[in-house]
Amino acid sequence: MKIICEKNILQEAISIVQKAVTGKSTMQVLQGILINASKDCIKFTGSDIDLSIETKIHAEVLDEGSIVVDSKIFGEIIRKLPNDKIEISAKEENVIEIVCQKSKFALVHMDANDFPELPIINENSMFSIPQKILKNMIKGTIFATAQEETRPILTGILFEIHDKKFNLVALDGYRLALKSEYIDSDNSISAVIPGKTLNEVSKILEDEDKNVNITFTPNHILFSIGETKIISRLLEGEFIKYSSIIPEEYNLKIIARKSELLNCIERASLMAKDGNTSLIKLNIEDDNMIITSNSQLGMVREEINIILQGQSLQIAFNSKYLIDVFKTMEEEEIVMELSSSVSPCVIRNKENNNCTYLVLPVRLLNN
Repeated sequence: MKIICEKNILQEAISIVQKAVTGKSTMQVLQGILINASKDCIKFTGSDIDLSIETKIHAEVLDEGSIVVDSKIFGEIIRKLPNDKIEISAKEENVIEIVCQKSKFALVHMDANDFPELPIINENSMFSIPQKILKNMIKGTIFATAQEETRPILTGILFEIHDKKFNLVALDGYRLALKSEYIDSDNSISAVIPGKTLNEVSKILEDEDKNVNITFTPNHILFSIGETKIISRLLEGEFIKYSSIIPEEYNLKIIARKSELLNCIERASLMAKDGNTSLIKLNIEDDNMIITSNSQLGMVREEINIILQGQSLQIAFNSKYLIDVFKTMEEEEIVMELSSSVSPCVIRNKENNNCTYLVLPVRLLNN
């Protein structure tokens, strides 16, 4: 194998496929990147079996061939070389030579035949969605995935298409996040994708109208973004019937300015850091919301004007859960729907009905 390529193109391809190389695998070959050079194209692949990423670049291929190089050291070498053309050639004794200007490295490589083959996915039945819409939907839900592995299905996001409506849903037992978009697809899909996969997908997606193509099999999902393919296994099991968790009725409704509310809660949370729950209390009456927090650190009181429909209420929350929601919402005016101090709070945009968030309150002793 012998190739010549511009450093910045090479570096970008390496950083894309490195997202799939976790370094936790017992197979040494999976700590590497598979490089396959043929004609005028170089294909890079990184994998940890559950998640595989493949990307192609155009370069000068003088000799075709395939090798596997250690992801970490190879990435570091390329990153630190001068901004110029880099020549990579395979020598005898499992060594490649990397030359750029006056720098020369000899790096041991592994056998490409030991690298596991990726799942074969038929790309005939797919649907497309603009990259920036999918990126925004992932951002608006991923924070609500469970971090503990006690219930593996909740570490993923439900990917659902039904009646031309595309939903992403995440929940961790304390909060729920739902984002929706209408799409022109007659497909009907329900699958749970690991949160880790969608986290890496969102880093590769661009903030633009170009489409990402998505294909499902019973066990895998494939995202095609330009010259990059991301293949992930799906999580096994039934996702919770989330629609039955979201209350349809409420006793009081609050309309508030999101940025004011977020600022008040962030300040109140400074005093709530004592303990695990980051507890803040909301006292809602008339057209005022008073936000307080007491701890061994001290106390804080914030006041904000709201529009209230319904009775007054005292309720407490983990401030982090509210902050996560308000940070991802896009409209300035938001609606909070509540029924009692122990029932969930539903948060939506005032105008655009494309997201629903649910946060469970913290039970106070006097309740």
